[in-house]
Amino acid sequence: MTWENFRFALFEKAPEALLEHSLIVVVTITIAILISVPLGIFLTRPKFKRFGLVTLNLLNVLQAIPGLAIIALALPILGLGIKPAVLALLFQSLLPIVRNTIAGIIGVSPDVKEAASGMGMSKGKILFEVEIPLAMPIILSGIRTATVYVVSMGTLASLIGAGGLGNLIMGGLSLFRPEYLIVGAGLGAIMAIFLDRLLSYLELRITPPSTWVE
Repeated sequence: MTWENFRFALFEKAPEALLEHSLIVVVTITIAILISVPLGIFLTRPKFKRFGLVTLNLLNVLQAIPGLAIIALALPILGLGIKPAVLALLFQSLLPIVRNTIAGIIGVSPDVKEAASGMGMSKGKILFEVEIPLAMPIILSGIRTATVYVVSMGTLASLIGAGGLGNLIMGGLSLFRPEYLIVGAGLGAIMAIFLDRLLSYLELRITPPSTWVE
């Protein structure tokens, strides 16, 4: 491995792969949040709590299915590209967000909700102005877990023509180009660490100081 080859991989090949990988992560996590958070809230309502265990078990099963198996099943319908990759990653990123949304809202003190009700707040206002804000740090923790998982598993997207950092990794393995392997894996690790730290910072910023551990 020479410096010229490494520089070519880093400055010529990596930007496009990094952009494709970022797109896959952003699309997947956005869809996961739009599905998981409302679903988690829905399952904490008294009328629908009985469906919570069944839903979590189903999501556990979906997460246990290998990503490649989901991709293989989706290929005949969605074809090659980003769609089957997002579908596979989506199925396996729903559980942490749904689980943490449920845990966060259930964990809100009944005394707080009772006080809000005593102030004349409706159930809807209590949900959106009390329960969700107090549960947000735990919800963000679930989003952080799902994001790191999607970043790492997103390398599989290259197997079906969706691009991403997996192209560099697979190219390095098949062409015996260690510089591709180092750049692809290294950028994937940096992206995962950066997003984890960013979401951890947001989680800390919105956590009430009274709940910090000395």
